[in-house]
Amino acid sequence: MKIDETIRKFGFKENEEDNGIYAKFKNEKFIFLILYVDDILLASSDVDLLLETKKFLSSKFDMKDLGEASFILGIEIHRDRRNEILALSQKAYLEKILKKYGMLMSKPTPAPIVKGDSFGKHQCPKNKYELKQMKAVPYASAVGSL
Repeated sequence: MKIDETIRKFGFKENEEDNGIYAKFKNEKFIFLILYVDDILLASSDVDLLLETKKFLSSKFDMKDLGEASFILGIEIHRDRRNEILALSQKAYLEKILKKYGMLMSKPTPAPIVKGDSFGKHQCPKNKYELKQMKAVPYASAVGSL
């Protein structure tokens, strides 16, 4: 609550749909502040606005600047400043999940379900062996990981 109150006084507004994401717009420049537990990620269109925000936050909180982010919450951050491209990737996270469930060597598909796919009882286990195999896959855990 303290950080929320402090950054609002500095001109940040919280995203209505996603708590913990704040934005500040100043003279056609912007800065985003993403708050997750005790970590803050800053992204700005302007270096001076970024430095001003870091200075303000450091004056209010005991902070450590870890430098430019390259990975956060399972998401890799790739920058191409020359071409003004910022790309996000969950490749490492997805590979971890595929490995965990023994699917690392599976073939990619453009969509897990495509038009014309048919689902029904024919996919249910037909005997004790198939039921045992199905129970070995923690479905809720696998789906929840994604």
